[in-house]
Amino acid sequence: MSVKLNQIIIGDNNPFVLIAGPCVVENEKMIFETAIAIKKITSELDIPFIFKSSFKKANRTNLKSFTGLGDKESIAILKKVREQLNLSVVTYIHTESDVDMVIDSVDILQIPAFLSRQTDLLIAAGKSGKVVNIKKGQFLAPEDMKHAVDKVASTGNNKIMLTERGTTFGYHNLVVDMRSLVIMRELGYPVVMDATHAVQLPSKDLISGGQPKFIKPLARSAMAVGIDALFLEVHPDPKNALSDAASQLPLGELKELLIEMKQIDEIIKHKK
Repeated sequence: MSVKLNQIIIGDNNPFVLIAGPCVVENEKMIFETAIAIKKITSELDIPFIFKSSFKKANRTNLKSFTGLGDKESIAILKKVREQLNLSVVTYIHTESDVDMVIDSVDILQIPAFLSRQTDLLIAAGKSGKVVNIKKGQFLAPEDMKHAVDKVASTGNNKIMLTERGTTFGYHNLVVDMRSLVIMRELGYPVVMDATHAVQLPSKDLISGGQPKFIKPLARSAMAVGIDALFLEVHPDPKNALSDAASQLPLGELKELLIEMKQIDEIIKHKK
């Protein structure tokens, strides 16, 4: 099964789609500069691109951590990116009321991994008619995502994608079982690999840590398994990012990685 989003087709052995952008909307200048830079790179490489950024961070380790500029301001920035740069946009939602706030400003509603079992949220997302990207909970087996899919599909909305982002392994660590990509695709929907959240060291000390040196190996591995989209949080200066500073890919390293990703994708999908 494939999902069509404007001129982009995700799935059905089509070339992979990049979903990328900074973790959270920090300010308008950085968001636009990053979106423009990624659009330029993906246009040169002929890779379909969907811009991602959270309008707010509802799940932070530390009470004092940055959660956003404010809902209205952040959503307005995402809408400007969508309209002025002619890009499809995805953002996280955390509550049913979030759906109404973002519905006119984004193209994909993303369900956080920690909320992948929240029935009311999944149904509200489905009723929106938008594409719904459900991230697999760190606590779920891949086959268990069938229940999340059924909740969205019960609304008559089959525009669903499923994202792998690692499974809890002991304390403060995640592992990625590449079999999950195969298993989730058997549910009949496009699969996405989140290669940046998968390298997090969750809730370690006052903030979540990360091992960004593993972003590229995980992305390569997932692409070799065969995925429909690659999810990357990308930031021009990750060390100074206001969220997920330890697990975002530096913008300056994106093009080289995407060249590799496209080569692997073409081999796996027998494209020329």
